Amino acid sequence: MAPTDDTGPIARQASPFGTTPPTRPPVEGAAAPGARMPRWLPRAMVLALALVAAFQLGSWAFHQLTGLLINILIAFFLALAIEPAVSWMATRGMRRGLATFLVFLGLAIVSAGFIVLLGSMLAGQIIKMVEGFPDYLDSVIHWINQTFHSDLKRVDIQKGLLRSDWLRKYAQNSAAGVLDVSAQVLGGLFQLLTVTLFSFYFAADGPRLRRALCSVLPPARQAEVLRAWEIAVDKTGGYLYSRALMALISGIAHYILLEALGVPYAPVLGVWVGLVSQFIPTIGTYLAGALPMLIAFTVDPWYALWVLVFVVVYQQFENYMLQPKLTSKTVDIHPAVAFGSVIAGTALLGAVGALIAIPAVATLQAFLGAYVKRYDVTDDPRVQGHRSRVAAGPGLLARVRGMWARGPGMPEPEARGAEEASS
Repeated sequence: MAPTDDTGPIARQASPFGTTPPTRPPVEGAAAPGARMPRWLPRAMVLALALVAAFQLGSWAFHQLTGLLINILIAFFLALAIEPAVSWMATRGMRRGLATFLVFLGLAIVSAGFIVLLGSMLAGQIIKMVEGFPDYLDSVIHWINQTFHSDLKRVDIQKGLLRSDWLRKYAQNSAAGVLDVSAQVLGGLFQLLTVTLFSFYFAADGPRLRRALCSVLPPARQAEVLRAWEIAVDKTGGYLYSRALMALISGIAHYILLEALGVPYAPVLGVWVGLVSQFIPTIGTYLAGALPMLIAFTVDPWYALWVLVFVVVYQQFENYMLQPKLTSKTVDIHPAVAFGSVIAGTALLGAVGALIAIPAVATLQAFLGAYVKRYDVTDDPRVQGHRSRVAAGPGLLARVRGMWARGPGMPEPEARGAEEASS
């Protein structure tokens, strides 16, 4: 009897010595014989390579344009700072371009005057130090000879300095570094020009820039962007003007002290203390007070001590009385938040981040405060920092008073009540 179609495969599998090998079940995931590559795989590989190439190109372009982006950020905050003054003149009929030019002209005149005054003061002090250096060197040599019983002479010291290898190497390195200094100066001037041009365009074309930005957003988003822009202008301008007012007060106060002590260059030193202490965060106070102390020390060492005491006392007056009143409506942020924002800005953008950190954080805080919902705080003593006396029991002072009133050897009231109850 011939095998049917149903019994044929069974017979072939059952015969271990047949010519046809037994068939195995297909393994999951294995490609079938003669199967082709999926159509989506080449496209996925090309897309992955394109994404990697785009990321690398974007990263390279970002690192190349970091300097330009930082300059644009500085220019934007500078434009926000002068926006109130420009808008005030524009509302009185003046063109925004002319108003912006007048504001920048005033800033340039003030900056140039400060640099000229500071340069003349430093030049005068350097000339004075150079002229008095031989006398100072003679006094030092005389002290060394009397103290250590030596026989030093100024001529021998001068010859040793002129013939030393250290001076020769220092002169060679200084000559080689002239080109580097020149390149840095040119780079700084170009950077200043870039910031000035961008800030001028941002301030002069502020309405056009806001209109172009809002034209690509829906109406609801436009209102939020304009509100954020207004908050940024108020906080940045308020920060700048409050700092300028505190710099004026600080400069006048230090000028009066230095003039009373008879310290030379008192007006320039007053301007120096006012600007540096207010516009350089965290360490500006110490840098501002170091120069007046040094110049006062050349007049009389006790004058330097008086300047140090005045700087410390005025700093406390400014931190706890003057600054809270001037910045309560403009940049009202906690001192710890301000200090942390300065550190974070310095870590991210260096000195530029330290300068723009406080107005940026104040803007963010005001913007979030306008949208974050707040609730009434419950009337709980723990909110005010007072501990509850219910669970804590009597304090240590109350226990000491009770022990003193009972006398030594007498049990506490709780223990005495427990003994009476047990008896």
